[in-house]
Amino acid sequence: MKKNESSVTSLISAFARSYHSQFDTPKIFNDYLAKEFISEKEFTEIKENMVQGIHFFNKDIAQKFEGNTEEILKWITQVQLSPITLSRAAYCEKILLHEVALGLRQYVVLGAGLDTFSFRHPELENSLEIFEIDHPATQEFKKQRLDEAKLKIPSNLHFISMDFTKNLSYQNLKNKGFDHKKTFFSLLGVSYYLTKEEVSSLIDDLFTKVPSGSSIVFDYADENLFEEKGISNRVENMVKMASIGGEPMKSCFSYFEIEKMLEKSDLLIYEHLSPEKVNELYFNNREDDLSAFETIHYIHAIKK
Repeated sequence: MKKNESSVTSLISAFARSYHSQFDTPKIFNDYLAKEFISEKEFTEIKENMVQGIHFFNKDIAQKFEGNTEEILKWITQVQLSPITLSRAAYCEKILLHEVALGLRQYVVLGAGLDTFSFRHPELENSLEIFEIDHPATQEFKKQRLDEAKLKIPSNLHFISMDFTKNLSYQNLKNKGFDHKKTFFSLLGVSYYLTKEEVSSLIDDLFTKVPSGSSIVFDYADENLFEEKGISNRVENMVKMASIGGEPMKSCFSYFEIEKMLEKSDLLIYEHLSPEKVNELYFNNREDDLSAFETIHYIHAIKK
């Protein structure tokens, strides 16, 4: 990964969350702090790049809204950029807060990017230790943004610079206070970019040092990822954009494969959300263009 690539990826995700928080109603996931991580210049640049790329996304929409940049941006954000980011964050945070209510004290965010959870939940500073794992470049970028936004890093937030896709070092976690106790992991927007073997190995590594009852929420693409076009070709566009951006999507799974992989790591699927279920839970009765992304599933799995 090039020095700033991870920052670009995390910026676009923050852009989608920020746009939704400011302009969409009703809210699926209200990340009202996301805008603090994006400068006005970056917001404008991302907006301009998306609008200029409308012919790549959809020629009919380009023609329909020709000259109307706000409508074009709204369409691209609601159809292409936001659905996965918003619904998986909403689902993961719902599970996490439920676990916290049951006494969870330790949370590990893999591929944290510009995550804002710890800043939106100051009430958890003395009860939940949060470990954010990501590439060094992304974490330096985030710290710089926190400084610019005058957001103080809470005492329960620990940054761990690591390429966990190559080598998960529990020692790095322990050095920051990670303990052998019930842990909740989130692994969002990561599995697609790893091989099946890498995903399996990572989940195996994660759960070797945590007790029974520890759990994970992650998203994955089903076996139709490379064939499905989706609404306005958005699935095909997502795969193409990942490849053009230098981070090609590598894996997709059948439900049976996911089940077998988790079983190997002594995990049981507690809940599985298909795209249809995601749509029902988070996008039902909307009057805008937001809808659940085809081929993308969410899993909550628990260690036996």
